[in-house]
Amino acid sequence: MPLATAKMVVGAFPMAKLLYLGIRQVSKPLANRIKEAARRSEFFKTYICLPPAQLYHWAEMRAKMRLMGFNAEAVKPLNEAAAAELGAELLGEATVFIVGGGCLVLEYWRHQAYQRRKEGEQRAAWDAMRDEGGRLALALEALQAQVQAAPPRGALEELQAQMQELRAQLCALDPPPAPQAEPTPEE
Repeated sequence: MPLATAKMVVGAFPMAKLLYLGIRQVSKPLANRIKEAARRSEFFKTYICLPPAQLYHWAEMRAKMRLMGFNAEAVKPLNEAAAAELGAELLGEATVFIVGGGCLVLEYWRHQAYQRRKEGEQRAAWDAMRDEGGRLALALEALQAQVQAAPPRGALEELQAQMQELRAQLCALDPPPAPQAEPTPEE
């Protein structure tokens, strides 16, 4: 594993733990208020706290008895005060768990939106490069057509050679004018 990756992985674990502790600390007051409401309200205690507490106690006792090798047919229910306390604790922990899970879901959605935006930007850049490539291909075709329409280089050289020949022939037909004698000062 490269060193940079190892540092990133090591650095990620304390941050995750710190984030979890932060969420737990933020949701603790909410959980405590729910617990207090459960202790004070008869309706809340009877219908919200007691059933989950008794179910948890029943499942826990049956699991413990089976692990010890006993067959527990009937589990004695908790008394109302202990069940209310256990139910309030379960409700508080459920609140912390739900808040933490909600934060994870929101972070996942935020990350997905970021990924979609990034993919859209990459797709737009790819489309722009493909369009630019198409434009350059058309320009190349136009330049190739111009080059093909121009006379070949050999033909130009041949025409230049013919012109030189014609000039030489014309020069041979017309003798150069005779130099005129300059007048002497005596005359």
